[in-house]
Amino acid sequence: MSSGKTVAIIGAGPVGLAAAAHLLERGMTPVVLEAGPEAGHSVRQWQHVQLFSPWEFNVDKAAARLLAPTGWNSPDPQSYPTGGELIERYLAPLATRTKLRETIRTSSRVTAISRVGFDKAKTRGREQAPFELRYQNGKGPEVLRADAVIDVSGTWFSPNPAGSNGLPAIGEREHAGRIAYGMPDVRGTGRGRYAGKTVAVLGAGHSALGTLIDLARLAEEVPGTQPVWLLRGGDPAKAFGGGSNDKLAARGELGSTFAALVADGRIRVETDFGVTHISDFEGRLRISAGACCGARSVIADELVVSTGFRPDLSFLSELRLRLDPAIEAPVALAPLIDPNEHSCGTVRPHGARELAHDEPGFYLAGMKSYGRAPTFLMTTGYEQVRSIVADIAGDKEAAARVELVLPETGVCTRGGVESAGAAGCCGGPAKAEPSACCAADESAMKAGGAGCGCS
Repeated sequence: MSSGKTVAIIGAGPVGLAAAAHLLERGMTPVVLEAGPEAGHSVRQWQHVQLFSPWEFNVDKAAARLLAPTGWNSPDPQSYPTGGELIERYLAPLATRTKLRETIRTSSRVTAISRVGFDKAKTRGREQAPFELRYQNGKGPEVLRADAVIDVSGTWFSPNPAGSNGLPAIGEREHAGRIAYGMPDVRGTGRGRYAGKTVAVLGAGHSALGTLIDLARLAEEVPGTQPVWLLRGGDPAKAFGGGSNDKLAARGELGSTFAALVADGRIRVETDFGVTHISDFEGRLRISAGACCGARSVIADELVVSTGFRPDLSFLSELRLRLDPAIEAPVALAPLIDPNEHSCGTVRPHGARELAHDEPGFYLAGMKSYGRAPTFLMTTGYEQVRSIVADIAGDKEAAARVELVLPETGVCTRGGVESAGAAGCCGGPAKAEPSACCAADESAMKAGGAGCGCS
């Protein structure tokens, strides 16, 4: 088996830190480049969200072994953490009280990756050349060379725009000051911004549902708060989920609670609302769907866009990636997670083989490996990096072996979903998305969000 390698990990979320823990066990040297000021930076953006999955699915085994000698107390495996608790009781101790603290470089944003002496077009000898990562920190540009790279930078900071065609709506950028993405903390840190206001929420995933539920509760506390649900499709019931039939109880409860609020008229619903334009209306937002004469409009003070996320591939342009043209996930993985075909909380366990590219030694993992698909589970990410690390070490048998039995989440459908990002596990609780998953749809991050950011 090969050891002694230096492996660059992009992202210090749950899956990134798990990858580093597995590398240490294999005798390799991880270098974790985190764009934020602390580990779990993406998770911190949705720390108010409760995950759909209990602790037993949110702690990586190698990470737990690394934490054990520090006196770490494992949380109750059956309880459901919030993003904040995930940080406080797991990610922060892992990043600061173990050997990982020596491997993490915070405030280090990767700007480009290539191979030393090779551009994208040059082939002969390419596999033997180390990777060169360029990253930016407070001192300026830096360079890191590594034998392999695992990109688990997530998708949290690359939200989909409001426009129904995948592009920003006309006027979206100009009115950015009144638009939030993902799942803002409307009853907590964002209370002053949303209380007493008419707030439109665009999307049909767990992030959107979670935000609308919180706005309905805020309305009980602050009169004048009016949540408006902007739904691109025509059937609100598709977003309610499986209720008591959902094997992820927390996710089922979310859908049932939301359905009751809609039925009671506490959330105004606008269906078939594909946003095309955003403009000013007497100091407020005019959110319009459709063309000129036939356009419908909603007037709101604030807009929350919870339409999923997409991977940032800009700094990977000199690498030979093999990605599905629609989902932007590795080609072997894409058919398993394509939201045009199914909406399901689980995908069969997979690893290095499905995540391979035409660039030996480079891997996408975590939420980013799912591209634009929303159904990511954090525990799936842990299995991904276990397999990837074994592959890097040359242990092909372990890389091919499946060591994960996924929980049955139930309530799967086939035949297409309303939109990528419209359904899914996370995002955590609510990708809300969080939940058991990771930060995928955004917020709930796909349960895990990160790392879940989920990365």
